This record gives sequence, structure tokens and C-alpha cells, in this order.
Amino acid sequence: MTEAVVRQAFLDQAVICTAAGAPFTGRLCRLVGERLTDEGEIGRRVLNWPGAPSHQDDALPLRLMGGLHALARSGRAPELTTIYPPQDAPDDETVWTVVARALVEQAGFLSPWLDGPPQTNEVGRSAALMAGLLVLADQLRLPFAIYEMGASAGLNTVLDRYSFRLGQTEAGAAGSPVRLTPVWTGASPPQAEVRVVRRAAVDRNPLDMRDPATRERLSAYVWADQRERLARLEAALQLAAADPAPIAQADAADWLEATLAVEPEPGVCRVVMHTIAYQYFPPQAQARIRDHLARVGARATQDAPLAWLSFEAASGSVDRRPALDLTFWPGGETRRLAISQPHGADIAWRL
Repeated sequence: MTEAVVRQAFLDQAVICTAAGAPFTGRLCRLVGERLTDEGEIGRRVLNWPGAPSHQDDALPLRLMGGLHALARSGRAPELTTIYPPQDAPDDETVWTVVARALVEQAGFLSPWLDGPPQTNEVGRSAALMAGLLVLADQLRLPFAIYEMGASAGLNTVLDRYSFRLGQTEAGAAGSPVRLTPVWTGASPPQAEVRVVRRAAVDRNPLDMRDPATRERLSAYVWADQRERLARLEAALQLAAADPAPIAQADAADWLEATLAVEPEPGVCRVVMHTIAYQYFPPQAQARIRDHLARVGARATQDAPLAWLSFEAASGSVDRRPALDLTFWPGGETRRLAISQPHGADIAWRL
């Protein structure tokens, strides 16, 4: 890619971060887009990025932001730590002087963060998924078998262990150390019992939250100025580590075809779900997933239904606010249940 495309990717990410309540991270993205030079290994790698750097593709800005946040948290670059939240950041000139020095002097620490895409596990998205399960539970009065694709560390696979207030509706596990209370507009979802009797998940690179290095990596990908998100993630990691969700290491399409049987399962609603993951699957994998769900859905009955709960970025705007869509079999009808802030911080209910 040309240098101009790389710089624009950072400027676009700055807009997204600022709009999502992360002005410091947005500011860093803007400064990198405006001022980064090819001095040092990191500057050369970033400005000569061989792939597609945007947030929709390689997410290059978030790779670098994760590395810088990890460096600030590590204490290896004390000067960088002092400009990071919860400290008040100084003016742009001072911030860039510190960041530019770290990019050169700490290239050995930062370079591995550019090697792979960000792998986050945003617990806030469980609020949208739970709202979708409440709709199904109210309609069906059946327990659930959950199949999550792109599960990362599996924190959303265990969403029934969290406590929720969704509009006026209380859901989940009362007294849980993880409580989600997104800003809610529109009617409340129905009050119903969500009971999960089986769960399974898949990821190309599943994360073990029992590993301290993994927990630190997940924390670094949270935008540094979103302290509430960080606290929530840490509580969810501690809760999930006590009883981790089973996560297979595989391609999502291969796994779904092997795991989700075509034959119906009476007395259970099987739910395939994903959050900001499907868009990263190759087109061929997406097509196979759709085709397999259609095959399984064709055999579904009211007593053995199938649901597809999708929380993915919608097209049409730079921030691409995600939509919560529910496809239900028998019938295969798709309904848009909500539009949400990308991390589930506010949800506009559409039913």
C-alpha cells in the first residue's frame, strides 16, 4: 500500500476511537497518521505496510495501539507510561516526542505486535447477544445450545454467567462480578429465562485466559482511556478462568460443518452466534457457513429450532455501528433487533 493509504487508515481509526469514547487513543492514531516517519524499524514497517491497513482489513492502527498500550502498562518505557491514562496527557508536541522516541527505542518490544491482527474479546457485546437470547427464550421456552464462532478467549460464550440490565429487563446471573448496563433506547427486551445446557466455540487462535501473558495481551488491546472496559475485562477473565468454555482451534466453517449436526435436536434451541468476527472470515468460509446453516435450518422444527445471532459491523458509515440480526428456522426469516455502539456501550432496540 502507499504511504498515503497507511496514513489515512490511522486518521480513520482516530475518528472511530474518538466517537467510541476513547479520545486519547484517537489522538495517538491521529498523531501517527500525521507525523510518523520512516526512522527506525517500526516507522518503516508501518509506512511500507504490504497489505490493506484499514480497520476493515489488517487493522494496522489497532496492532500498533495495542503494542504501545502494552509497553505503557509494562513499565519498560516510564516516560510513555506517564502520558497514558489515567494520567492527564500533555500537549500534542510532548505526546508525540515521547511516542516517537518509544517507537524507535522499543522497536524490539513493539515489532511482534505488528505481526498479527488484534485479538480482542469485548465482554460488552454480551449485552446485545443476551437481548437476542431473551427474544428467543420468550418465544420458544426452550433451553439453548450455544455455538460461538471467532470466540477468542470464550468470554462471550459464557454470557449467561454475567448480570445484565437491558432497558428495564434484568437478566443473567444475579450477583455476578460482571454486570452489563448499556445505555438503552427503545422498548426493553422481554423478561424470560435464558438457560444454557451446552456450549461450544471455535477460533483460529483460541486464547487461554488462565495464562497471565494472554490476560495482559487482551488488556492491552482495550483502548487505554476506557478504564471501565478494562475493569470489566479483568473481572470477566477471572470469572471465566475458573470454568473456561471449551474452544476448538479450527477454521470456523470446518468446525461448524463438523459440530452442528444437520439432524434436528428436539427440546433444544441451537444458536450459532458471533460478534465482530464473521466479517474477517474469507468469502469462501462465509459462503460455507451460510450454506450449512441453510441445510440445518431446512430440517428445523418448532420443537427443534435453529437460530443465527449475528453482531457485526453494518455498512454505510466510517464507524460502522454493528447490527444485531436474528435469523430463525423453521422459516429462515431474518430480523434486525438492534443497532449498537461497537463495544455494546449503547444499544438502540428496534423491536
